[in-house]
Amino acid sequence: MTPDLLLTDDWNRTIERLGGPEALAAAARETKAFAWGRKVPSPVALLRLVLAYCLGDWGLRSTAAWAAAVGLVDISNVALLYRLRRCGDWLALLVGHVLAASVPPLSGGRLIRIIDASSVPKAGGAVKRENGLWRIHSAFDVPSERFGHFVLTDEHEGEQLDRIPVVRGEIRIADRVHLQPDRIANVLADGGDVVIRAAWKNARWQQQSGEPLNLIDALGKAASDRIDCPVWIGRRSGPALALRLIAVRKSAADAAESRRKARRQGQKDGYQPAKQTLAAADWFILVTSLKAADFSTNDVLALYRLRWRVELGFKRLKSVIGLRGPPGTDARSARPYILAHLLLLLLLEPSVDAFEDSPRWACTA
Repeated sequence: MTPDLLLTDDWNRTIERLGGPEALAAAARETKAFAWGRKVPSPVALLRLVLAYCLGDWGLRSTAAWAAAVGLVDISNVALLYRLRRCGDWLALLVGHVLAASVPPLSGGRLIRIIDASSVPKAGGAVKRENGLWRIHSAFDVPSERFGHFVLTDEHEGEQLDRIPVVRGEIRIADRVHLQPDRIANVLADGGDVVIRAAWKNARWQQQSGEPLNLIDALGKAASDRIDCPVWIGRRSGPALALRLIAVRKSAADAAESRRKARRQGQKDGYQPAKQTLAAADWFILVTSLKAADFSTNDVLALYRLRWRVELGFKRLKSVIGLRGPPGTDARSARPYILAHLLLLLLLEPSVDAFEDSPRWACTA
């Protein structure tokens, strides 16, 4: 993206989608992003300036020079950085405004939300935990194919199934890192259902009596290639969760690949994979709160296969929108930098399919 695109006719339509100049001004003053107009004449001009820096390839000095050349504002690079650091809460409000305007209506169907997170380094380069990173927690809504919620944290905040507020009636899909019993209980209490991938060792598997359940033995004694039965998962606080276990035996090739990955990971980390891990590699395992009377085994498996769509959403963010690590590690400027990219993604999503190079409608088992 070049800053000149911010001076086309599309800019006026963008301002209207953000609520119009008066709403922008009210939000900017509420969050103290804009308090006076001595150097920057209006919140609209400030937004142009901040987006030009965050979304373009220019540094602070070049962006300030461009702004002066086109008659937008005459401001130094130091003053631009100062104003950028005050815009984090304002941009977060604007992101929330666009998200609120695109909430899909609930009717006879169920809202399907895919929960996932993606990370960007704190200051360019590869994503490395030791260097620090920013984590973008999200909910991706299906079938609207749009991000429905964002939460931005640093690397100290892990992925949590209930971090995103629940929309009553939703079906929340997540990968195995989200098999968090107490947080599953919170989602269920708020009126949602879950479909979550599971690993043999990341839950306290129990029988209805409360006795431990040896999941590997249960899988090994399975009479068929599919299991669909009740299961209970112990919690730190409160009674065990009554859920539904769905397991499907993988093909020989897929099972061999899973075992190969387990051995390679063990070799990388300096340990020998447990026999149970290699045995569990034969199975694809899910847990769900959906009732068998309403959702068959095939229905639940089809729901989980939608999870890959959030990966396309993050691909849009990082390749089409161009999000990478912010120029610096200072949270006061890095946070608005990332929020500016999230805002652009939300504004472009209605038309992004026209230039996205990966189709989103194919879904294979």
